[in-house]
Amino acid sequence: MTSMTGYAYKEVPLKDGSVSVEIKSVNSRFLDLSINLPPYLNQLESRFRGIMTEKILRGKVDVYIRVKEMNVEETVSADVKAAQSYAAAIGQIAQALGKRADDVPLSLIIAQPGVLNSDREYDIEKYWNMISPVFNETLGTFCDDRAREGANLYKDLLVKLDRLDECASFFKEWQPKMEKLFKDQITQKFNELLGDHADEQRIMTETAAMLVKYTINEEIVRLHSHLSALRTEMKDSPAPGKKMDFLCQEINREINTIGSKNQFSEVGAMVITAKDSLENIREQARNVE
Repeated sequence: MTSMTGYAYKEVPLKDGSVSVEIKSVNSRFLDLSINLPPYLNQLESRFRGIMTEKILRGKVDVYIRVKEMNVEETVSADVKAAQSYAAAIGQIAQALGKRADDVPLSLIIAQPGVLNSDREYDIEKYWNMISPVFNETLGTFCDDRAREGANLYKDLLVKLDRLDECASFFKEWQPKMEKLFKDQITQKFNELLGDHADEQRIMTETAAMLVKYTINEEIVRLHSHLSALRTEMKDSPAPGKKMDFLCQEINREINTIGSKNQFSEVGAMVITAKDSLENIREQARNVE
């Protein structure tokens, strides 16, 4: 079992700079992966995305990859014609405002788009070889963090699930008492109305009809089945979160039905306990991948 929340960060110094990778995630119904790279390295996004999707199935995951470099060689060129055009246009504006064209600072002209152009060649494979070791190590730490949190979730969920199993066993134990209560109530009503003339066959027929309406045997059977399926899903599935949520809905339906048919305060109290344990499981399941 793996948690959907996790965090990892690593920065590695290089000869002329550094590479840093930060990965963090929160809950999400599906895999929502965002990889933030320097614009000149966008070609590498698909490679990093492929590695991530092999290891992560669910969650909103944000990846930040930063490269700091020193002494980078860049070729800078000037577009003289563009500079002259800007100078002439800005000079006209200056004269229109009552100023001299000679007062236009050179820095203003240089700052205009296209006047100065820098050209830098990027060796994508060089950057891949530079970043990927840091990325893989950070991703490993991130996955370990999610797995460690998932192990803690699993332990907590087992405690809640054991409690639900105890509730289901309690309901099964009290089922005969509930049926006996129905029989006694019907028999008492017939005796009060008809006295010695009460028809035993009629009593049995009415009792059977009442039991069909109020017995919880089917709910108990389904409840045990859902709890067993939930335990198996938690143990065997690499990403049980979605299935757990569905099974919790089914379990909740059976517990509600048992509560609606109940005639005993003891069973009512256990229904409350079961619903509390189930709500805790549903809340924790939202953190499970």
